Amino acid sequence: MRLTTKGRFAVTAMIDLAMREGNRPVTLADISERQKISLSYLEQLFGKLRRRALVSSVRGPGGGYQMAKKLDEVSVADIIRAVDEPIDATQCGGRENCKDDRKCLTHDLWASLNDRIFDYLNSVTLAQMVVKAQAQAAETKVMELKDQRARRDQAESVV
Repeated sequence: MRLTTKGRFAVTAMIDLAMREGNRPVTLADISERQKISLSYLEQLFGKLRRRALVSSVRGPGGGYQMAKKLDEVSVADIIRAVDEPIDATQCGGRENCKDDRKCLTHDLWASLNDRIFDYLNSVTLAQMVVKAQAQAAETKVMELKDQRARRDQAESVV
C-alpha cells in the first residue's frame, strides 16, 4: 500500500495554491514551475479538485485557481478523495473477496489500518500544512542567509 503520485501531487499543489492565496488567482503554470509537476497533469488534477468544490477557477487574463473553501475546512483526505486516489491496504479493495471469494485471514487488520490512515488524513487540514510549509521556508531562508554570511566572512578573512 502506498500513496501514488496522483495523491502526493494533488496535496503538494494544493499547499502551493494555499500558500499564495491572496488578491489574485494562481496559475497552474506557476505551480508547475515551482513544484516541478507537469502542467497537463495539474490540469487533470485541478479539474477534479474543481468538480469537488475544493478550488474555483477564474477565466481570462489574470485568471487561474483559488481556494473555494477556507483552509481549515479542507483536510488532506478531502484532497486525496477528490482526485480519486485509493488508499487501501487490503488486496480486495474492501470487497472481502480476498481469498477464494471470501475474506482472507488478515482482511480485518488491513481494513482497520485503512480506517486509521483516513482518520489521520482527515485530522490534518490544509491550514496546518501551510503553517508547516511556511515555517520550513522561513528556516531554509535563514540557513541560506547564514551560509551567505559565512562565505562572505570567509572571503573577507582571506583578503
